[in-house]
Amino acid sequence: MLYPPDRLAAAQRATAAAGLDALLVTPGSDLRYLTGYHAHVLERLTCLVLPAHGEPTLIVPRLERPAAEASPAPATGVRIVDHADGSDPYPLVVKALGGAVARVGLSDRMWAMHALALRDTLPDAVQRLAGEVLAPLRIRKSPAEVAALREAGAAIDAVHARMGEWLRPGRTEAEVGFDIANAIRDAGHATVDFVIVASGPNGASPHHETSARVIEAGDLVVVDIGGTMPSGYCSDSTRTYAVGRPPSDFIEYYDVLHAAQKAAVAAVATGVTAGAVDAAARDVIAAAGYGEAFLHRTGHGIGLDGHEDPYIVDGSSLALAEGMAFSVEPGIYLAGRHGARIEDIVAVVDGGADRLNTLPTDLVLL
Repeated sequence: MLYPPDRLAAAQRATAAAGLDALLVTPGSDLRYLTGYHAHVLERLTCLVLPAHGEPTLIVPRLERPAAEASPAPATGVRIVDHADGSDPYPLVVKALGGAVARVGLSDRMWAMHALALRDTLPDAVQRLAGEVLAPLRIRKSPAEVAALREAGAAIDAVHARMGEWLRPGRTEAEVGFDIANAIRDAGHATVDFVIVASGPNGASPHHETSARVIEAGDLVVVDIGGTMPSGYCSDSTRTYAVGRPPSDFIEYYDVLHAAQKAAVAAVATGVTAGAVDAAARDVIAAAGYGEAFLHRTGHGIGLDGHEDPYIVDGSSLALAEGMAFSVEPGIYLAGRHGARIEDIVAVVDGGADRLNTLPTDLVLL
């Protein structure tokens, strides 16, 4: 099961262990992780009140109650309470808590309007981040979650496999991006999260997105794309394409990048630190003289969010563990000229790296 009911009990135990009286979780990935409810982010309050001890309560706007009841949330054992438009929902939080509390954890991405209202409602309660409790639970994926990420990886691989249909001279990045976005949906994603088509000098900007630049013969093009599947789990993959014959200096550093990405994937194993995986890629690139052109960390975790723990970054002492899933995506970027990035999602399975993107990582010649 993607949303097993024992997650709430595990979160309650972790809440108590963290010295918190309750978690207050508003719409977002934490709420979906705990209950399976993919709630709208609204000015109307939706809030899971999860006490360290006692019954969990999901407070929802009355017009959202049918959606909450149709979600997996009731099967997790939460009690659903609604509030009408024009009423004050915040006293319902106090009631669900059983009275005043000393310490609560709020969703990391809770809207300020709700966080401040809860501060007024619980003036004596210290507010901390719910992520302190939930991130350590979410960081290790279950086999069902790895399977969902594998499905997402296959869906985005299917889009990359079609790139030759759209990426050619005379078309703008935006035109290609439009076609890619449609293909992401056609491949089974519920939403398109991002489309980067960075051609020529734009390839030196890691988060370029798209522009009106016309793709030319001989261009190198970095394509980084991802979306969210109906399961709620995300895809993210980058490949670099040559539209025609690439310049020789590019081939030289692409070979370095290719070796670096392979080295980082090979370094993934239980007990290895996230910093050591970053170093496996970074050391190869630095030794070839391109260290300053690798502008970012090697990877980020992925799951119900496109970016979540663990982060594969220089100096991290976090030891990798079974079920962790993250990107391995070194890049080399030469300002004003071109750039390249290779990205796969990997999961730690049976002690080593399991690539969830299975397309080759060689330079793709179109």
